[in-house]
Amino acid sequence: MKSTSETVSYQQQNKQLKEQVATLNHQLDWFKRQLFGTKTEKQLIDNPDQTSLFSNDKVTDSAPVNIHVKPHKRQSNKQLSGDEVNDAGLRFNETVPTKIITLQAPELQGLDADQYEIIGHKETTRLAQQPGSYTVLIYRRPIVRHKSQQTLSTSEAPGNVLEGCYADVSLITGLMVDKGVYHLPLYRQHQRMLDSGITLSRATLINWMQKSIVLLKPIYQAQLKSIVDSAVLAMDEVPMKAGRKSKGKMNQSYFWPMFGDKSEIAFTWSNSRGFIHAKSQLEGFKGTLLTDGYSAYTKTVKMLNKEEKNVTHATCWAHTRRYFEQSLTMEPIQAQAALAYIAKLYQIEKHCREERFDKEAIIKKRQTDSEPIVTEFFKWVYQQRQRTDLLPSNPLTKALTYASNRQTELKVFLANPEVAMDTNHVERALRVIPMGRKNYLFCWSELGAEQLGILQSLLVTCRLQGINPYDYLVDVLQRVSLHPASKVEELTPRIWKKKFMDKKLTSDLTE
Repeated sequence: MKSTSETVSYQQQNKQLKEQVATLNHQLDWFKRQLFGTKTEKQLIDNPDQTSLFSNDKVTDSAPVNIHVKPHKRQSNKQLSGDEVNDAGLRFNETVPTKIITLQAPELQGLDADQYEIIGHKETTRLAQQPGSYTVLIYRRPIVRHKSQQTLSTSEAPGNVLEGCYADVSLITGLMVDKGVYHLPLYRQHQRMLDSGITLSRATLINWMQKSIVLLKPIYQAQLKSIVDSAVLAMDEVPMKAGRKSKGKMNQSYFWPMFGDKSEIAFTWSNSRGFIHAKSQLEGFKGTLLTDGYSAYTKTVKMLNKEEKNVTHATCWAHTRRYFEQSLTMEPIQAQAALAYIAKLYQIEKHCREERFDKEAIIKKRQTDSEPIVTEFFKWVYQQRQRTDLLPSNPLTKALTYASNRQTELKVFLANPEVAMDTNHVERALRVIPMGRKNYLFCWSELGAEQLGILQSLLVTCRLQGINPYDYLVDVLQRVSLHPASKVEELTPRIWKKKFMDKKLTSDLTE
């Protein structure tokens, strides 16, 4: 017979093996979700029967929930908007070029045509497209001869953005917008030009882009200064391959998007993910820094507060929630309890947005409603951490540790109405980097990565400010050489919208 000690040893080994199997199954479920399943972390509450095809989560039976659907009324075409609308529902504004094609009535061409008359017209609208539409602008300047002096003179050609360049500002802007907004690599734009009958070198396109972004760099620097002067600044990091490491391999680098409290963003670039870059970019910052739980930000705040404690560190509740969401498979009851606490906090924030509370009303609502929930949540976290059956490899253990270690930072939003609960607004803004990464994969050089960050800083800010990026770049590229350097901040999208949007410069192509 086996001794008692051997039996205990086998039981411990069995428990460890079961825990290891559960951990491996959790990892396998995560990989399945990344490859085949949905990436959303939204809880299916209203429709619990709609589960992922590859999810192993079991949905418990519950009583049917009655959902009230607000009645709606179909609007007529005239009520939809002030734009042109046809019967098919196609809407377009006055900037879209139109071409009227008049068709002949067969009744007016016969022998008895005089028996018919036109009493009106019926229009059918169709949306058309020209592939790779390019136009060559030819400036024809007269050569004038003085009759008595027999001298010749001619007027100068209009100024251009790049000296000695045969690219109009509309083309340079188009290259930038296609690259930054629509993530179209330059080699594809070059192929489109060839298909449209335009022959030039691909290196020429790169040269035009680089020289034009150099003109925009002072504007980017002015915008970055405005962001650092914010009272609340959100920061994150996103990877990008840049520069050749060896044959067939690229260096790993990072963009560090910085989102200010005036709806401006700047993508700074670094060849590493260390705190040194974050610290250098935040020199002179005095306010609240909102980030995820990455330890580099904690170290950065400590370094900035060595002399004067001017920076308050706040962390993201969405990242905290993500850890509990990932532990639903192994610990469904406890994980769902944590998600319920956090859901209550987000419901309060949603109510504040819908009612358009001012700062005083927000802080009062958070202190009366949100603070008790936060206190109860961390009490629950402490109680769960006392469990002896949770091993370090359990996802719930990692979630509890993550939340407990950042308890102070997670409570900052309760005392400051300008601090958001999460960094979701930054993650939405930085999506241009991973979207571009799916298309052009990497940047050939470190300089190219820095210039891409400058371009995206202005383009994304245009979107945040409700500005058409094309109109902005066409104006600014022509205005930057004429504008005083001491007032370069006026060309940032936020201020440009107020000062120049109604009197913006255009290209000769649109005149």
